[in-house]
Amino acid sequence: MLENTVVNYIKNVLTNLPKDWLHLTTHRLDIYNEELAKTAFLYTFENLFKSNNYSSNALNELPTAFDYIRLGHPLSCVLEWTIANLNQITSDHVISFSSESIPILAVLRKNIFEKKNTLLLVKNELPKSFDIETVKKVYGYQFQVQQLESTQEIPDFEGTTILFDNKKDIYNFDNSVNVDFIINIRNDLGSILLVNGDDNKNYISEIQHVRRRETIAMTPANTLIALQELTNSTKDSPNFDTKANKTTVLKTIKEITGVNTNAVVGSSGLSIQYAIVMGLIDHAIENYNNRPIKIVVPPNCYGGTNDQARRVAACLNNVEVMDLPVDGGYDMVNSIDRVLETIAKENAVPYIIAEIPTNPRVEVPDLLKLKEVLSKERKTTSNERAIEPVFILDQTFCPNVHFLGDNEILSSVKTIAYVSGSKFPSGGRCTAGYCTANTKAAYLMDKIAYHIQLCDNEATDLQLQILAAQMPSMNQRIESAYKNTREFVTFIEEVLPEAKINFVSEELAQEGFTPSVFSLDLPTKGNTKEERETYKRALNLKLIDLMITQIPDESKYCVSYGQLKGCYWTIPATSTQGTTKEEDKDYIARVALSGNMDLEKHKEVFLDFVKSL
Repeated sequence: MLENTVVNYIKNVLTNLPKDWLHLTTHRLDIYNEELAKTAFLYTFENLFKSNNYSSNALNELPTAFDYIRLGHPLSCVLEWTIANLNQITSDHVISFSSESIPILAVLRKNIFEKKNTLLLVKNELPKSFDIETVKKVYGYQFQVQQLESTQEIPDFEGTTILFDNKKDIYNFDNSVNVDFIINIRNDLGSILLVNGDDNKNYISEIQHVRRRETIAMTPANTLIALQELTNSTKDSPNFDTKANKTTVLKTIKEITGVNTNAVVGSSGLSIQYAIVMGLIDHAIENYNNRPIKIVVPPNCYGGTNDQARRVAACLNNVEVMDLPVDGGYDMVNSIDRVLETIAKENAVPYIIAEIPTNPRVEVPDLLKLKEVLSKERKTTSNERAIEPVFILDQTFCPNVHFLGDNEILSSVKTIAYVSGSKFPSGGRCTAGYCTANTKAAYLMDKIAYHIQLCDNEATDLQLQILAAQMPSMNQRIESAYKNTREFVTFIEEVLPEAKINFVSEELAQEGFTPSVFSLDLPTKGNTKEERETYKRALNLKLIDLMITQIPDESKYCVSYGQLKGCYWTIPATSTQGTTKEEDKDYIARVALSGNMDLEKHKEVFLDFVKSL
């Protein structure tokens, strides 16, 4: 009876599906509470189910599930809730992934810290790219694998057992099986993990965190297919010319970056970053005789970058994270020089991750000096030549700048550049990201490609289709958005001169740095530092609230950049810097403009804000 009720309700929900559930990549923060992320959405959804309310209006008004769809989204929540209800367990015990391999890695990661053995019981076969020896050697995960013909043959085992099955009805689970975790995969959709029993509920948040940092949730399009099949609803059968789309994307990346290296395209920017870091660690293990590996990362950069690097280091004894102060009074060049001297003395392998321009203060270092410190030959304490650094450049804010070409500024430095595709490459229509390398670092791309495949974190067919459609117009969209941003910044400087704006100079723009994002440090007042900080934070929210209420069709309170239309507002300290240490957070507003917006209306509303001060 319950099964029919649940299935029928979901079938009706799919009939009235809000279009944003399928198409938005970033969600409104004014209806989002990070601490309640998934629970707030599902609590309200559950109430709608109990009252059999599936109207479009009611579904549209549900609170935001997650701020980015790579972390989870309304459709992934609904799929997980449905499977949980059909199996009479709580919804947090079901976790969907775009990747087939990462759920295995998520359990293995937890067991490193739990010091527990793991037995992977495989029905059918493991993904072809899942290399068991590499997972043990490079990721540091120890486990056993056993082929299973029937669930009646599950052996006794002292530790954690995972049942891994490749099946068409990916949503169909038998949780009476005596295992700790069940992972169902399907090649065209991804995977769904079921946490079996309350004894294993302490794994849930750790598995969710892996999905948050090292991969993405099953995509909206694929969760919709799973839900349609589960409910026997009418299903769209999309046709993708993936080979042609991938060819277009790779060709366009070469044209944009000015290098002939074959790029790697992943399901998100963090999926790409994970493949870069694990690929470089793999290369270091093979070539540098167990020397210590140092991942150098700015402490105030995007929270995912920072957190992921530290999570990798936590699992591997010879990997350590070192801070690289680059913002708010620190100079990137001097910081890199100091940290590379330290690493050289330790005879370690240096991998540096940095954003140019920096985030959130949109600063660009002296590039000639940057090249000099990265190219400088350094000595170990025994006077041997130190290992050259690999510079991992996040150029999401300026993907059009030619850092990598043979005659460009970083040509003498081993450089890998990566870009979050949820920004300018797709115009906010998907989460996919990409990376490529200059000639000097091109030999490392094979390792990166290997690890993006091992983790099954390659871009999906739909993501490649979107990138193939959007990327050819990217440079033109960057130019249009920059013009609007420059005009808005100039206007703010005129009407609120006491505000501090962080944006590229006209001189840097002439060199090609034309971002369409700036940070706004509003004027404050108060007798103490605490009073001034409290006043400024309240003023940030007042400005954002005014913008999104007065221009609701264009101004959004959300975390993104490079969107096709409108203007996005956020406070990095409470969004993109979510996992950054509190003392490194920046409580300033960040504003991202597009080339398609009513700029005069935004000026008018901002002027009203100034008059209210």
